[in-house]
Amino acid sequence: MNIKPLADRVLVEPAEAEQKTASGIIIPDTAKEKPQRGKVVAVGKGTKDHEMTVKVGDQVLYGKYSGTEINIDGTAYMIMKESDIYAII
Repeated sequence: MNIKPLADRVLVEPAEAEQKTASGIIIPDTAKEKPQRGKVVAVGKGTKDHEMTVKVGDQVLYGKYSGTEINIDGTAYMIMKESDIYAII
Protein backbone atom coordinates (compact mmCIF):
# COMPACT_ATOMS: atom_id res chain seq x y z
CA MET A 1 0.00 0.00 0.00
CA ASN A 2 1.34 3.42 -0.96
CA ILE A 3 -0.59 5.52 1.54
CA LYS A 4 1.45 7.52 4.03
CA PRO A 5 -0.59 9.53 6.58
CA LEU A 6 0.67 13.04 7.28
CA ALA A 7 1.73 14.48 10.64
CA ASP A 8 -0.02 12.75 13.58
CA ARG A 9 -2.54 10.79 11.48
CA VAL A 10 -2.98 6.99 11.59
CA LEU A 11 -4.57 4.63 9.05
CA VAL A 12 -6.52 1.82 10.75
CA GLU A 13 -8.20 -1.25 9.27
CA PRO A 14 -11.34 -1.79 11.41
CA ALA A 15 -12.05 -5.25 12.83
CA GLU A 16 -15.07 -7.15 11.55
CA ALA A 17 -18.38 -6.47 13.32
CA GLU A 18 -19.49 -9.20 15.72
CA GLN A 19 -21.70 -11.82 14.06
CA LYS A 20 -23.14 -13.26 17.28
CA THR A 21 -23.18 -12.54 21.00
CA ALA A 22 -21.20 -14.43 23.63
CA SER A 23 -24.30 -16.49 24.40
CA GLY A 24 -24.68 -17.49 20.72
CA ILE A 25 -27.47 -15.16 19.57
CA ILE A 26 -26.97 -14.15 15.92
CA ILE A 27 -26.97 -10.38 15.39
CA PRO A 28 -28.84 -9.18 12.26
CA ASP A 29 -27.10 -6.69 9.93
CA THR A 30 -29.44 -3.88 10.96
CA ALA A 31 -28.46 -4.19 14.64
CA LYS A 32 -24.69 -4.50 14.22
CA GLU A 33 -22.62 -1.75 15.77
CA LYS A 34 -19.66 -0.13 14.08
CA PRO A 35 -16.44 -1.75 15.41
CA GLN A 36 -14.32 0.36 17.75
CA ARG A 37 -11.09 -1.53 17.34
CA GLY A 38 -8.73 -2.31 14.51
CA LYS A 39 -5.20 -2.83 13.27
CA VAL A 40 -2.83 0.04 12.47
CA VAL A 41 -1.81 -0.15 8.79
CA ALA A 42 0.18 3.08 8.38
CA VAL A 43 1.45 5.84 10.68
CA GLY A 44 2.51 9.44 10.00
CA LYS A 45 5.83 10.89 11.21
CA GLY A 46 4.27 12.96 14.00
CA THR A 47 4.84 16.64 14.65
CA LYS A 48 7.68 18.52 16.30
CA ASP A 49 5.61 18.69 19.51
CA HIS A 50 4.22 15.14 19.37
CA GLU A 51 6.12 11.89 18.87
CA MET A 52 4.02 8.98 17.57
CA THR A 53 3.23 6.23 20.11
CA VAL A 54 1.49 3.67 17.90
CA LYS A 55 3.27 1.67 15.22
CA VAL A 56 2.22 -0.46 12.25
CA GLY A 57 0.67 -3.76 13.35
CA ASP A 58 -0.66 -2.50 16.72
CA GLN A 59 -4.22 -3.48 17.67
CA VAL A 60 -5.99 -0.34 18.92
CA LEU A 61 -9.26 0.87 20.46
CA TYR A 62 -10.71 4.14 19.19
CA GLY A 63 -13.81 6.26 19.72
CA LYS A 64 -17.17 5.39 18.18
CA TYR A 65 -17.30 8.58 16.10
CA SER A 66 -13.55 8.97 15.53
CA GLY A 67 -11.87 9.44 12.20
CA THR A 68 -13.06 9.37 8.63
CA GLU A 69 -14.03 6.26 6.71
CA ILE A 70 -12.26 5.79 3.38
CA ASN A 71 -12.29 3.01 0.76
CA ILE A 72 -9.03 1.97 -0.91
CA ASP A 73 -9.07 -0.83 -3.48
CA GLY A 74 -12.38 -2.12 -2.08
CA THR A 75 -11.13 -2.28 1.53
CA ALA A 76 -12.60 -0.02 4.23
CA TYR A 77 -10.17 1.95 6.40
CA MET A 78 -10.38 4.67 9.03
CA ILE A 79 -7.98 7.62 9.05
CA MET A 80 -7.76 9.52 12.33
CA LYS A 81 -5.49 11.55 14.56
CA GLU A 82 -3.47 9.57 17.07
CA SER A 83 -5.28 11.44 19.86
CA ASP A 84 -8.53 9.67 18.77
CA ILE A 85 -6.97 6.33 19.75
CA TYR A 86 -7.76 5.35 23.34
CA ALA A 87 -5.53 2.30 23.86
CA ILE A 88 -3.21 -0.26 22.34
CA ILE A 89 -4.27 -3.86 23.02
